[in-house]
Amino acid sequence: MEENRPRIVRMLDKLRENIEHLFTKFVDEGKATVRLKEPPVDICLSKANPGNLKTFLSAVRLAHKGCDINTPLSTLTPVKTSEFEKYKTKMVITSKKDYPLSKNFPYSLEHLQASYCSLARVDMRMLCLKNLTKLDLSHNSIKKLPATIGDLTHLQELNLNDNQLETFSVPLCESTLQKSLQSLDLSKNKIKALPVQFCRFQELTNLNLNDNELRHLPFKIGQLTNLRFLSAARNKLRNLPCEFKMLSLEYLDLFGNTFEKPEVLPIIKLQVPLTLLESCGQAMLSYRIPYGRDIIPYHLCQDLDTAKTCVCGRFCLQSFIQGMTTMNLHSVAHTVVSVDNVGRTEAPVISYFCSLTCFVKSSDTLN
Repeated sequence: MEENRPRIVRMLDKLRENIEHLFTKFVDEGKATVRLKEPPVDICLSKANPGNLKTFLSAVRLAHKGCDINTPLSTLTPVKTSEFEKYKTKMVITSKKDYPLSKNFPYSLEHLQASYCSLARVDMRMLCLKNLTKLDLSHNSIKKLPATIGDLTHLQELNLNDNQLETFSVPLCESTLQKSLQSLDLSKNKIKALPVQFCRFQELTNLNLNDNELRHLPFKIGQLTNLRFLSAARNKLRNLPCEFKMLSLEYLDLFGNTFEKPEVLPIIKLQVPLTLLESCGQAMLSYRIPYGRDIIPYHLCQDLDTAKTCVCGRFCLQSFIQGMTTMNLHSVAHTVVSVDNVGRTEAPVISYFCSLTCFVKSSDTLN
């Protein structure tokens, strides 16, 4: 460092009356910004030793004022591996023997992969990594997800391929992941159903549900307005929910499901006249009146959360006719994988009707 001192001094001389502002609020974290007048640029400093950074900034201030620089500049020393680890942003672990047991993960991690590590549960140390945007726990033996994964507020990609999951919890669906999660891989698990609250992942664009035991998709799936890639191949789906028609996909794969021709007779649950509860529920949903467990009883929230949508656009809670129609999957996706080896791209869809009038109008499309 000492042999480079003349060059550093010449560099600092060029800062004379040329500093617009010094941003030092986070200097204790090894971060600072020097804003120059000419050229008008910001010089961002990060991952520095706080003590050395303070010394350097003191020299910069003196240079700006035109004072002599007598501040001793530290000599260069090799960075320790432990110091470097603190600032790692990506870690990939692909074997059990490499999995860290005696030390924590670097808090600066943004991408963590821990595959083929025989994990039976999510390591709670991972949930302290607040900068994570991508978490890959594929090829393990995880049976349950902690709701605290939802505390990873910046998480955009979550890969849980090839585990032992049987459920996806409601609290996880109601976490801050609603606003951050963009890609979710749940393929090769044992999931039988997804809660209706699953459709609150408003930013989700890529969803892989291949090779599970799903008998139906969440019937509010139409609320996933940003979804573009959907795979649910090799499950046990018998039909699709009515709101599936509202999707706008680029890619759809439903191959290998047990789609069956439904019964001809519809299920009739019409109530005439409508109950007060039904009328109030329809009005709340139609006018988008906010509701929650702190406002109305929990069972009423459930009724509103699971309300059906008639083909005419009106809502149904307990009063409706349920029928079955067939849709061509190309109507919701640009690229469609056929549902069987014959090459069919049609699938049965559950439809709801708020009145006999709506049912009759649509009777020509019913099976």
